[in-house]
Amino acid sequence: MIKARPFDYPFDGQFVPARTAVLAIDLQVDFLSQDGYFARKGYDTAPLRSVIGPIRQLTDAARRAGCLVIWTRQGYRADLADANEYDHWRARRAGIDMTRGDPGSLLRGSPGYQIVPELSPHDGDVIVDKTANGAFYQTDLELVLRARGITHLIFSGCTTDVCVHTTLREAVDRKYQCLLVEDACASGDAYAHAAALHMVTVEDGIFGVLATLADVQMALGALRPVAG
Repeated sequence: MIKARPFDYPFDGQFVPARTAVLAIDLQVDFLSQDGYFARKGYDTAPLRSVIGPIRQLTDAARRAGCLVIWTRQGYRADLADANEYDHWRARRAGIDMTRGDPGSLLRGSPGYQIVPELSPHDGDVIVDKTANGAFYQTDLELVLRARGITHLIFSGCTTDVCVHTTLREAVDRKYQCLLVEDACASGDAYAHAAALHMVTVEDGIFGVLATLADVQMALGALRPVAG
């Protein structure tokens, strides 16, 4: 089991690597770079970039234990057919012209849309592309999870308060058992990050549990892959 709060994970003590996936949410160049979306919105990207190392450690440990690693990427179609006037307006407020493909535009196929090079996905990992904050909305994420027999999800990535939390809530509603690694996720807003972590634990773990990277690594390191 993984030491967590408000209770250890999984709740029943049955940790099966083959039924567990680590989600690494939206660790893309256009989010983490110093001329990307968050930087242009006036946020310090240092907290976002600070989780690159921890997430590399988490995903490496997950693979060794036999867990599936899933990366998500958020953005618009390259032809902007799915971007409405409100999307363009919000982008312009950050000094981003999506029709020019400015840094931060999050256009599929562009260099900024890709996972940061420090976290390049490995063979055997899964990449899920999404157009909304939640990774379950109009994607094949749930199809992948069901096909692989995944019942337990470990969350990391950015931002804690938006895309990570939205996907976590979607997963809880679908009856997945969820854990958020508190020092492997980040936000551009420290208050929002802290509040998002706290919200996981209210009502005795309404959205799952929180754990540190060290405790997750310790538990994963003690596991041997188990079939089924």
